[in-house]
Amino acid sequence: MRPPVIVTDIARADAATIDALAVHGVATVHEALGRTGLVGPGIRPIQDGARIAGSAVTVLSAPGDNLMIHAAIEQCRAGDVLVVATTSASSDGAFGDLFATALTARGVRGLVTTTGVRDIADLRAMGFPVWSSAVHAQGTVKATAGSVNVPVTVAGATVRPGDVVIADDDGVVVVPRLEAGAVLAAADARVAKETGDREAYGSGAQLSLDRKNLRGLLAELGVTYMTQAEYDDGER
Repeated sequence: MRPPVIVTDIARADAATIDALAVHGVATVHEALGRTGLVGPGIRPIQDGARIAGSAVTVLSAPGDNLMIHAAIEQCRAGDVLVVATTSASSDGAFGDLFATALTARGVRGLVTTTGVRDIADLRAMGFPVWSSAVHAQGTVKATAGSVNVPVTVAGATVRPGDVVIADDDGVVVVPRLEAGAVLAAADARVAKETGDREAYGSGAQLSLDRKNLRGLLAELGVTYMTQAEYDDGER
């Protein structure tokens, strides 16, 4: 295991690419990424309607200790998302409105954390978006060394410093920094295709069974059509 470290000069993805991924949102980006990168459903938003994307500044802390969050703030810049994980499970309220105030001043777009958070009413009033594992008023200490800007695991997803983190009401997805441009192109293509689907379904011109050529698949899987009378006869 490496000793505690604070990495100060992480690379970040192109800002325009990050902003465009935010517009697409978690579900579309997850599909464009080949259905990978999704953070587990235990990390949930504390608010409704927020959608963000930013470069990950990562924190690895001891459970019940928020010392390294204090250290991480200095490494954050406008457009970042702070991502906090602990070396073992902890739902303690390691983050609250004072941290959010400091991060807002630096242009940080939000927090994703495996820990608990508190001061929820204040965070919502401030409009500082948070995705966390719990809401818990339990306080923490500042006593244990950890690391900033090292790879961390958040509910099954690996987050490396500088990766693009997208978060909205559907959850959180992580795009590797070097793949951000390709994933954006795939997301753009997916949205264009879905626009055509939406028009076809909305006008009643096509069913998804036909537009996606699923009737043949149903037949291959042995699914048959019959009337109610035919079905009832088969039950006798």
